[in-house]
Amino acid sequence: MATFTVHSIPDLTGTTAIVTGANSGLGRVTARALAAKGARVLLAVRDLDKGAQAARTMTGDFEVRHLDLADLASIHTFAEGVDEPVDLLINNAGLMIPPLGRTADGFELQFGTNHLGHFALTNLLLPRIRRRVVTVSSIAHRTGAIDLEDPNWRRRPYRAQAAYGQSKLANLLFTAELQRRFEELGSPVLAMAAHPGIAATNLLRTPNKSRVAERVEKGVVRTFGQDDEGGALPSLQAAVADLPGNSYLGPRGFLQGRGAPGPVGRSRRASDGAMARRLWSLSEELTGVMFPLTAAADADADAEAPSASMDRDGQPITEG
Repeated sequence: MATFTVHSIPDLTGTTAIVTGANSGLGRVTARALAAKGARVLLAVRDLDKGAQAARTMTGDFEVRHLDLADLASIHTFAEGVDEPVDLLINNAGLMIPPLGRTADGFELQFGTNHLGHFALTNLLLPRIRRRVVTVSSIAHRTGAIDLEDPNWRRRPYRAQAAYGQSKLANLLFTAELQRRFEELGSPVLAMAAHPGIAATNLLRTPNKSRVAERVEKGVVRTFGQDDEGGALPSLQAAVADLPGNSYLGPRGFLQGRGAPGPVGRSRRASDGAMARRLWSLSEELTGVMFPLTAAADADADAEAPSASMDRDGQPITEG
């Protein structure tokens, strides 16, 4: 496979892409590169002012729209406002190792934003998606484990790094199960995943960090990592390259921290199909958002069957 660069991106005239977290870092680079090749790009951002500032540095067809992935109501509003076909959905936005926090719906902030927010957004947009869903994971998925009994860290002591690893592992399991569902239905849409390696992005700028920690961090990035332009290449390759569904792209240099992008390996936990299906079911339960093609089939079946009212225990209510 030839080395992938931004020049490898084909002409995207006539296509529409949505990039979450497009106001800075990897998202901004990704949006800029897609627009430069002719795509219409929706910058899905939490801060509209910052999104507008980012758009002013780009050339092409852009539109800035509000999206807070830590708020299911915002996700529904955003999805309802998309009334055009979407060729590429780049699930890029994320949080990395913040103090314990909760989303508007009570989820642990990293699991709720990095995984559940993108899970809900993707499924709400799926009826309009025509080509690919790319979800950005991390090397840190290798340290992650899914706790289906306490994914939101309510009973166990909170550990920010472990919570981040869980959310990034969830990204890969989500991608695998989404691709399985596409194949089961014969859909041409592909689910892909990517990671940026060790990239100098805003994710690394966590609050209340000591000067010593900042120096160490900068040294690690300088030695083993790359800038956000390099970090965005795996996502762009996942979006446009001729690759099979559920491909996982990342830098192929030392420890996958930097280097030319290409297919990379994932942990054994990230290849656990049974866990992927269980996580999917849990995610539907937590978000209230279902896989739309399954939901559509169920709705057709329900329309043909007699309806009955249910009580709080799920039992039919009969009259008389």
